[in-house]
Amino acid sequence: MATEPSSSTRGDTKEGTRPAWLVLVLVCACQFMVILDASIINVALPSVDRDLGFSDTGLAWVVNGYLLTFAGFMLLGGRAADLFGQRRVLIAGMFLFSAASLAAGLASSPEVLVGARVVQGMGAAMLAPTTLAVINTTFTAEGARAKAFGAWAASGGVGGMAGAVVGGALTTGLSWRWVFLINVPIGAALIVVAVMALSGARGARNQSLDVVGAVTGTLGLAALIYGIMQTVDHGWGSGLVIGPIAAGLLLLVAFVLVEVRFAAQPMMPLRLFRIRSVVVGNSMLLLFGGIAIAMWYFTSLFLQNVLAYSALEAGLGQTPAAVMFLLVARWAAGLLPRAGVRRLVLVGSACFVAGFGWLSRADADTGYVTGLLGPTLLIAIGIGFAFPTFMAAATAEAPEGDAGIVGGLANTANQLGGSLGLAVLATVAGAKTASEADSGSPSALASGYGVVFLIAAGLAVGIAAISLLLPKTRRA
Repeated sequence: MATEPSSSTRGDTKEGTRPAWLVLVLVCACQFMVILDASIINVALPSVDRDLGFSDTGLAWVVNGYLLTFAGFMLLGGRAADLFGQRRVLIAGMFLFSAASLAAGLASSPEVLVGARVVQGMGAAMLAPTTLAVINTTFTAEGARAKAFGAWAASGGVGGMAGAVVGGALTTGLSWRWVFLINVPIGAALIVVAVMALSGARGARNQSLDVVGAVTGTLGLAALIYGIMQTVDHGWGSGLVIGPIAAGLLLLVAFVLVEVRFAAQPMMPLRLFRIRSVVVGNSMLLLFGGIAIAMWYFTSLFLQNVLAYSALEAGLGQTPAAVMFLLVARWAAGLLPRAGVRRLVLVGSACFVAGFGWLSRADADTGYVTGLLGPTLLIAIGIGFAFPTFMAAATAEAPEGDAGIVGGLANTANQLGGSLGLAVLATVAGAKTASEADSGSPSALASGYGVVFLIAAGLAVGIAAISLLLPKTRRA
């Protein structure tokens, strides 16, 4: 095991940790895996269906099972990192993630595969907020923290971009099972790196887990997100949508009551909402979830359903924007300590408004180079400026003992915004398409997507307005 670095070599890391580069490699690799596994299975679903024989509705739960527990358990995962120590929770999360990946890769029935994906999402829910907590408590200097956030955001972007390519290559060259099995050796290696890179400090020794708060909060979020997911296949008036959403909201109300009145050591200390950056940052992340869905999901649909691109061609068509995001995110990280959160958010929001406004004009006769490449690159620039800045704003002022739960809150806000954004925007697009005289045609679909892009521009205006609540001199 590496020896403890001296103060001259430790750089910007906190006492008790290994070199900064090793910590950064660890958190970026974990974030890459978490985001990669949200999408890597998509291209392998037909092969999975042929091998295991899913029902028409059951196949979707290979994806939704992961996303549901990932979003629903992040608050619990973040609080666990505060109470039991970041290294312990990260290692436990990676072990759970890898073991579930092994079970998924060896699955012999639909039930086993969906169950493994559910557990895999729980592991991811432990990893994602813990990586943010590690950044906040390890990189204490302004410039180092900003660069770490930029690298963390870029690694997630690479994971999202690589999902279709890696999944397609593994499925074609080996088997869909290797989409999961590849995680096992990588996870084992990252556990070794975590032992080497992170301090073994236990966390808040005088606190215990708020069990009632954990149950009501986790189940409330899971039920709410489940209900929102159901809107993709059922109308908003369906009992399959209203029931889970109502149950989720009631559980979340119960969660707040428990935290305020009954919990001696609440899982989510409501005093955190007195920190302006936490409230403003999470509000921006909630709206940003809808913008991200409009950019990556609906532009992919536009390329395939309007311009008749194949899935591979659509992925390649989005690659320039993904590369632009990665480059700008790293550049923005260097600007953040000097420019401050507010300025970068305003720059990003301006790019969103201009890009989505331009994109909303695309129709069935629009060419890729003349009508889509330019606006998607502009939107990607906005994402590169905004996303790591949102995360920095939402987590930078968190007390050290609450870094995990604040990281969980930020990730949850982003995931919840994406789920709600997909449900609302898909409903709006469908209604607009159905109102057209030639509904179902490429031109009608383009009209529906155009409304989605205009709504995304409106969300960007909302983000810019919210950012004005930050102090003018605010630094990350």
